[in-house]
Amino acid sequence: MTTYIVLINWTEQGIKNVRDSPRRLDAAKKLLSDMGGSFKQFYLTMGDHDMVAVCEAPDDAVAARFALVLGMGGNVRTRTLKAFPEAAYREIITSLG
Repeated sequence: MTTYIVLINWTEQGIKNVRDSPRRLDAAKKLLSDMGGSFKQFYLTMGDHDMVAVCEAPDDAVAARFALVLGMGGNVRTRTLKAFPEAAYREIITSLG
């Protein structure tokens, strides 16, 4: 599984209906699970982003489809970062020679 860091911000619609946000999070978790992935961690954050999730998905296409479906709901905008674990980081750096 590939790890993704998802940076999430509410849209105007999403913040107006913020009380529904926990229900929407549950729906997002189910959606990703149905696609073969999972949420590993989720945080409400302060600063540039309203929420941050650490997710796993089988591949980039699943991660992209998940982000697109979330966006279609109109409540959040996302930025998805592919994350390399420490072992992969070390391997990549070592391969530089």
